[in-house]
Amino acid sequence: MIEDVITIIWKEIRELLLHRGRFRGGWTGLLFFAAIFGIFMPLQSGADWIKSPIGLLYWAWVPFLLVSGVVADSFAGERERHTLETLLASCLSDRAILFGKMAASILYGWGLTMTCVVLGLITTNIAYAKGHLLFYPAMIGIGIVVLSFLIATLSSALGVLVSLRASTVRQAQQTFSIAFFVLFIPLFLIPMLPETWRIKMLTVLSGININYQAILILVVTLLIILNIAIISIAMARFRRTRLIFV
Repeated sequence: MIEDVITIIWKEIRELLLHRGRFRGGWTGLLFFAAIFGIFMPLQSGADWIKSPIGLLYWAWVPFLLVSGVVADSFAGERERHTLETLLASCLSDRAILFGKMAASILYGWGLTMTCVVLGLITTNIAYAKGHLLFYPAMIGIGIVVLSFLIATLSSALGVLVSLRASTVRQAQQTFSIAFFVLFIPLFLIPMLPETWRIKMLTVLSGININYQAILILVVTLLIILNIAIISIAMARFRRTRLIFV
């Protein structure tokens, strides 16, 4: 089954990078997110981009936005292009198709997120290091890697569930559109606030006795449970005969 999963992953990644335009994958999408989250926002935020726990919020939602932008195409896109029947008629198992499509969107979203994390670190050091190397604190660094992966997995699982029953890509994307705008715009605007406002926000947060490590562990645990539940539902609902007649 592993070889079949890799086959699906390769097919999906190739389509994402070469065939899908605008911001649903493709090199345009890669460059857009790399420029925004790897260069522009770190320059706006300064050293707080890598020092503040608030940064975890950005790296939690970036993979959600990236994955939700492409996973809607996973089955609804195949249905629109009239290639779903061919895929389902292949000798690939149900789980290989399901896991392959999920893994491809996760690799795309999480991989691009990690690229932006590294690029943001480089940008921050170039602009604000002042002779000494800046790096993520251990808790924040580990949190970014783990949290972004789990969020990417959650977005992929939810997206596949929606795409399984959606007749068009647009219909599937509408499910994510509200979350995209509600969550993305506030996060995008925070670095644009006046510096005095951001300093006050950090001062207030610093004055509150918050155990960020305990909160992170709790969030990670909940995400793992939620991912297992949603993936189990997706596995139960993935049936070839149902997909053909949607």
